[in-house]
Amino acid sequence: MPVNQKFQGGKAFGLLKAQQRERCEEINKEYMEDQKYRDEEDLPEKLDSFKNKYAEFDLNDQGEIDMMGMKRMMEKLGVPKTHLEMKKMISEVTEGTSDSINYRDFVKMMLGKRSAVLKLVMIFEDKANGASCKPDGPPPKRDIASLP
Repeated sequence: MPVNQKFQGGKAFGLLKAQQRERCEEINKEYMEDQKYRDEEDLPEKLDSFKNKYAEFDLNDQGEIDMMGMKRMMEKLGVPKTHLEMKKMISEVTEGTSDSINYRDFVKMMLGKRSAVLKLVMIFEDKANGASCKPDGPPPKRDIASLP
């Protein structure tokens, strides 16, 4: 098969996702080697978690979370935002340089000391997923004597 032949469908999507994962891994290695983040607890696990979250909301597979990806993220987290609120969040993360969040900005925000709104929402989601308030399965059987 010629090297310059374009793939289509699932094969092309798989290659695109593999390239995206490689780019994210390269950025993760940079953070692992950075003196500034060496003291961070569980850094490899955090970076892997960030990579998975980022890939989930990168809708156009261009390596950036754009306005629609941000909208989907906020809706999935149960915190829908207006267009202007999302623009403000993106502007805060990218420091006004872009209309979309790249992976480097995303990791910088999540590891940084500043409390960006998006970071707070992402942390809240992780805590909410970790401790479920609702018990699994059917409710326990009760007899008449235990009723008030």
